[in-house]
Amino acid sequence: MQTGEVIRRIAFNTLDNLHGGRLQDLKETCKSEIVNGVTPEYAARRQDKIMAYAMKQCPFYRDNVAEKALSAFPVQTKSDFLARYEAILSDEFRPRRDKLTRLSTSGSTGTPFTVLADSEKMDHVYMNFMAVMELNGFRLGMKRGEFRAWIKGKNTISAWKSFKNNLKMIDISNMGDASLEAICDRIRRERIQVLVTYSSALTALASYVNRKNIDTRKWAVEMIFTMGEALPQATKELAADVFHTVPVRSYGNNENGFVAVSLDGADDYTIDLYHYQVEILALDSDDPVPDGELGRIVVTDYYNRAFPMIRYDTGDTGKILRWTDEKGRLHAKFTEIYGRRGSMLYNTAGEPLSIHVFMNVLLNFEGVLRQAKCIQTEKDAYELYLNPVDRDTLDENAVTAAYRRYLGDDARITVFYVEDLPIQQSGKTMVCENHCQAYL
Repeated sequence: MQTGEVIRRIAFNTLDNLHGGRLQDLKETCKSEIVNGVTPEYAARRQDKIMAYAMKQCPFYRDNVAEKALSAFPVQTKSDFLARYEAILSDEFRPRRDKLTRLSTSGSTGTPFTVLADSEKMDHVYMNFMAVMELNGFRLGMKRGEFRAWIKGKNTISAWKSFKNNLKMIDISNMGDASLEAICDRIRRERIQVLVTYSSALTALASYVNRKNIDTRKWAVEMIFTMGEALPQATKELAADVFHTVPVRSYGNNENGFVAVSLDGADDYTIDLYHYQVEILALDSDDPVPDGELGRIVVTDYYNRAFPMIRYDTGDTGKILRWTDEKGRLHAKFTEIYGRRGSMLYNTAGEPLSIHVFMNVLLNFEGVLRQAKCIQTEKDAYELYLNPVDRDTLDENAVTAAYRRYLGDDARITVFYVEDLPIQQSGKTMVCENHCQAYL
């Protein structure tokens, strides 16, 4: 336990106690409801409350929704919200819009998007984050390193905020060996306790540590929290081996917050039903699909009144399992998250493939390929972009055979060689994209 961690925890608790311990109470409620589930009455009340508010305060919902039922509200994508932005913005908060918090996505894999959030929503965002972290062993005030493509003037944070939150900005714009060496040195030297990282960045870092036989046992790392693209099982196991702590899987977005998180090292994701209603809808319609079937992840945010996001099609896909326990409380888990539709590929038989497949293939060619990306152009045609360590010694047939194992024996694969595959502005590395119109 570091001195800076303890001081920050005491400062937070002291300030919060002066305001009646409101944030601490909210955080503990979040933790309890995530683990223990919610009552049907609570879910119905929160859903009813946000729908009633939106129909009264937001011009779009007021003019286009005839009844207070979730099914009466349209499913909307990021583009839909952007097109109707002013009409969805709440009349109550419209005059104070300059004082609202901006929750922005970089648009690295789609459309840039900024959601305005009121203070109550932001309290829930912060305490939701603390809750999902603490449920996995985080202690308030721990020094954490956030892995992103930090761009000065766009997404960097101030020196004061960095100090206050004990947060270190770790830039991953370049993930070559020289950069990875510098990142490792910084984690060790600054005694960073928590790594908050995209799965693709963790894959590169863990592979580097393993390849260079770096002993991390004297490092201060106690926790690894992954975001963004789904964490491959191979990366989870490798990172646990080289860092001596099992990485946490999470699912969420900048617009809403964390929607689900793994608990106790589990491979599935426990959904936060305290903050969200989650639906899984068919890929080609707004009909719900049975539990266990693949569909679009659609989220209703209970707490943002400034910009009510009701039935938000996140662009991601996954499978869900829901149940009611012996006390009558509701629970739900994502058993699989496939990621964005634009990054979900299908094999030649039309079956969906997890992003894990493509990240695992890349792991199997550690030391042979620096980067690789597979793009589906037709139902049976794929383009494979390779950045090899040494093109002269690369066994192209072995690489294509590894991909064909998942894509199908009849897959038509065209190989292109590149010197670099850029990291997205967010810090994500896209290992697969779907350009086939039949699936978009």
